[in-house]
Amino acid sequence: MPQKTKQTPMMEQYFSIKKDYQDAFLFYRLGDFYELFYDDAEKAAQILELTLTSRNKNADDPIPMCGVPYHAAAGYIDTLIEKGYKVAICEQVEDPKTTKGMVKREVIQLITPGTVMDGKGLHSKENNYLTAVIKDGDDYGIAYADLSTGEMKATVVSDEDIVFNELATLETKELIVAQPLPDNLTKRIEQRLGAVMSVQATEQQVGGLADAITEPLAKQAVELLHAYLQRTQMRQLGHLQPAQFYQTDHYLKMDYYSKYNLELTQAIRTGKKQGTLLWLLDETKTAMGARLLKQWIDHPLIQQAAIERRQLQVASLLHAFFERVDLQESLKGVYDLERLAGRIAFGNVNGRDLLQLKHSLQQVPQIQAIIAGINYEEWTALLTELTPLEDVVALIDEAIAEDAPLQITEGNVIKVGYDSQLDQYREAMRNGKQWLAELEAKERQETGIKNLKVGYNRVFGYYIEISKANIVNLTQPERYDRKQTLANAERFITPELKKLEALILEAEERSTELEYRLFIEVREQVKQAITRLQALAKAISTVDVLQSFATISERYQYVKPNMNQQQKLAIVQGRHPVVEKVLGQQEYIANDIVMDQETFILLITGPNMSGKSTYMRQLALTVILAQIGCFVPAESAELPIFDQIFTRIGASDDLIAGQSTFMVEMMEANQALQHATVNSLILFDELGRGTATYDGMALAQAIIEYIHRDIRAKTLFSTHYHELTVLDQELAHLRNQHVGAVEKEGEVVFLHKMMTGPADKSYGIHVAKLAGLPKELLTRASVILHSLESQAQSPMAHIDEPVEQLSLFQSQQQFVCEEVTQLNLSQMTPIEVMLKVAEWQKKLVD
Repeated sequence: MPQKTKQTPMMEQYFSIKKDYQDAFLFYRLGDFYELFYDDAEKAAQILELTLTSRNKNADDPIPMCGVPYHAAAGYIDTLIEKGYKVAICEQVEDPKTTKGMVKREVIQLITPGTVMDGKGLHSKENNYLTAVIKDGDDYGIAYADLSTGEMKATVVSDEDIVFNELATLETKELIVAQPLPDNLTKRIEQRLGAVMSVQATEQQVGGLADAITEPLAKQAVELLHAYLQRTQMRQLGHLQPAQFYQTDHYLKMDYYSKYNLELTQAIRTGKKQGTLLWLLDETKTAMGARLLKQWIDHPLIQQAAIERRQLQVASLLHAFFERVDLQESLKGVYDLERLAGRIAFGNVNGRDLLQLKHSLQQVPQIQAIIAGINYEEWTALLTELTPLEDVVALIDEAIAEDAPLQITEGNVIKVGYDSQLDQYREAMRNGKQWLAELEAKERQETGIKNLKVGYNRVFGYYIEISKANIVNLTQPERYDRKQTLANAERFITPELKKLEALILEAEERSTELEYRLFIEVREQVKQAITRLQALAKAISTVDVLQSFATISERYQYVKPNMNQQQKLAIVQGRHPVVEKVLGQQEYIANDIVMDQETFILLITGPNMSGKSTYMRQLALTVILAQIGCFVPAESAELPIFDQIFTRIGASDDLIAGQSTFMVEMMEANQALQHATVNSLILFDELGRGTATYDGMALAQAIIEYIHRDIRAKTLFSTHYHELTVLDQELAHLRNQHVGAVEKEGEVVFLHKMMTGPADKSYGIHVAKLAGLPKELLTRASVILHSLESQAQSPMAHIDEPVEQLSLFQSQQQFVCEEVTQLNLSQMTPIEVMLKVAEWQKKLVD
């Protein structure tokens, strides 16, 4: 940063502070503004659309400068944080009125993308995770926290891919490291997740937060995370909960690509929530319930007892309709207890926040009574956590005024009757107005000046104002001390007014100070209940998610699945839950999915647009619904408990990483082949299409045989390679299925219905017709197809062309036909064929 040879004391102070926050915008408090200088000013002016000015304009090297009013700074800070920047808040920590020389300033908080506590950067239905990763050999310790809720968890993994998957699942906003991570992992994090990277030394030790963790590397990650929070927030963080250790293999595992392909929480096309499983299931009534729902979707259970406990709770709510309606109404009155607790501990809560807390806690007895009234054993454990905090409700009700303002430093926060001294001050302020009115009437009577008035301003205090024409009428001018001269009047103070002024101003000043002190005392008392408040919040969130499951299950006629350990899968009339919601129940065509203990692979054939991918996603979403404890869209369902889901669905070219469709296919396939077990679910959609036909077919067959022989996992494998359908004669645990279609008078109707056996035709030309390709081209394609089928020869062989067909084409069309006959289809990928067809289409149209 450029500096002049000799700096002013203020700029010397600025530089001494800025050197410790080189990676952050320094908001330097000057009076009623936060000022930014040099590079900070130039960047902020551009990002925030501020006017860039300069300090010492007449100097040889003026200092670039811009600023924002302190009372409006929050919006500007939010904008910077949302764009991935950090902001250091530098405040005046001394009163300028009582300080000689330079006012002392300090950074009181470093706000970063992972440490946001409020503002537009914090979305009510989403967690805001800050994650620490520490590497030791091949192992990684991971710890993450949501500062706004106090949640903290940690784990240890031994695979780079798992680290990335955890970070992607958390959608972490900021990553804390002590040492650089491997380049490949860092690149994936930056490109895919866009997380801010921050470095933190590990010297600082943590007291208590990691006591329950025995894994050394996980403990180190917690220490790293907490050290960063302490360094950036610079205050007590009493709401941080002791870190909980978890193991990734205690939940159903899905890698980044599987979650992406299945659109669990984010739609592929829009990147938004709409059209996802989360969108379908979210009938929660509280923000904290919505966040817990997402956590459950990201981490389905694999313990049968835990799954069935949730199912029983959902069933009990499903059958108790009126109680569920009352429960939903009570939940609507519950504010975000998790984040309220965080703000209380953080010290940035106001009177209205405490009123929200009181109102929320007043709903708890009703929620407790409703759950107790359902009277099912599976609710017993949860009921013990639904404990009303009567002491907190009583304290807030007694202390906080019902119309408390947003500001806590301007009075009217504390209720009348809570503190006798405060009541006395307020009485003095009320009487003061009467005293002033009486003094004004007395002065008018004694002087005979009818327009004499008593007034007040912040600079001169109270005064008696007399027009200059009436000053001669003062009978006792010695009583009046001049305070201010105006154009047409003079302002005076008298001994009586001075005495009243002292009483009134003292009452106002001391009243405000006392109110603030009383509010802080109330806040500190509420703070003692944070642990109980967080336990209550977790219980209410769980109730909220379970009622959401019951509501959805009733609305769409879902059924409770039976879970088994015998590898039996039997879904009768199953539906894709999201597609069904979009299309409507009357429009959706249901399908069975049956795989007994002896069936490992379903080989699915059929044309594009017929529903193969939907069928495969349908199974995966049904499994996830079942293992988060929800009912499933089917007439009946029996499911094994899966430990992992692997998918290869859709052409998700990783163009950012410079990888082709085929490379992505092989990488995703390898994930399954390397890590799948007999208890896993594998979904491969048209694997091998990214390379030449014979290569793709050979790889597809080899992969099928490998899964059948060595993994024996439940697998749905769709393909356009009809030659593979003969594998059912060689592989005892493979069955053929196809999507039905009806052809009538040259038109094809896809039934979207799964049928036993292989498809007899691909109907590719019919799909091309639906896509709108030119009629002449489709006619020619039919001729070529018929010739190939009848002669059973290489695509390179010459195909006789009927004269009458050729006569239909002009020169450009003739050229296209000649190109068609010369193509070596066996050496082309489907994508290359599509590009060629697009080229022909353009030529024919032009």
